[in-house]
Amino acid sequence: MAKNLTPSIQWQEHVAPDEAERFASYGQQFVAIQARKSKKYGNGRALHRKQITAAKGSLEVLADLPDFARQGLFAKPGTFDTWVRLSNGGLDRAADHMPDIRGFALHVLGVKGDSALGNGPAVSQDFTLINQEVFGFPSSADFVDFVVAASMGMGKLLKFLVKRYGFLGGPLRLVSMVRTMGKSFSGFATEIMYSAAPIACGPYAVRVRLVPSANNGVPRPGAKQDWGADFSARLLEKELQWDLQLQPYLDDKATPIEDASVNWSSPYTTVARLRLPRQDNASPDGQAVATKVEQAVFDPWQALSAHRPLGDVQRARKVVYFESQKGRGAV
Repeated sequence: MAKNLTPSIQWQEHVAPDEAERFASYGQQFVAIQARKSKKYGNGRALHRKQITAAKGSLEVLADLPDFARQGLFAKPGTFDTWVRLSNGGLDRAADHMPDIRGFALHVLGVKGDSALGNGPAVSQDFTLINQEVFGFPSSADFVDFVVAASMGMGKLLKFLVKRYGFLGGPLRLVSMVRTMGKSFSGFATEIMYSAAPIACGPYAVRVRLVPSANNGVPRPGAKQDWGADFSARLLEKELQWDLQLQPYLDDKATPIEDASVNWSSPYTTVARLRLPRQDNASPDGQAVATKVEQAVFDPWQALSAHRPLGDVQRARKVVYFESQKGRGAV
């Protein structure tokens, strides 16, 4: 951490008076979309429906961390069993070569402490990461409106964008979203993944990222035809590793809590190491892990209270994810 950059505990959330009502509406809209898609593809999630593959490993919390990081899960060195779910982010089960957001979710087991949901001891500490450093929308309202329109097809989406942003702004917004979705992606073993939105870290606030080890290998031609095959082939050859890093809040301008579309400027610090030992995802044991992971809950609110999700986008996720989990019978 640079000497002139001091993590601050002066962050604040700004909760709008109508949030509870709006978020309940978002949840019902997502449940309706989820139900339509499940009729087509079978029971599944609203977003990140297509599981690419899954794996089991461990997260090792490192020693001698700075004060802002030494909180909650990272309070002291230790090793935790961890499940990993890799996914495409869309509503549909599209081919891997199609443009999409890619998801890398961790389910860290054996944690000790109160739940962020306030319903007793935490079951796990989950991290939901994507291959985008920032969220594509400044607010949950913009995101939900976009997803609802997109779920009805390209014609409805373009009509919505023109209505929202104008005859010139609408198509430009669509081009921008296509570029975001089509961002170059080399594979789950080689790309940096980000939380995009912040979480608490004790009295501090942080964003999270996962940085692949160079030993995971270089991108392979043709990997985008089957991301799961690429990842599983690497995992069959050797252990894969990533550094889990935290990026602290400094002030509202450089590191805003409520607007997840603004990139934070503070540096990252490595606090833990994810290790996935060699394993055969095609084996009976590997298939059992994949089934267990697909049925499990991966939710940023399934967390320690010390790592409570922060900001408008995260507060909306609390409601929407729970409704989606109920919709597929996961709770």
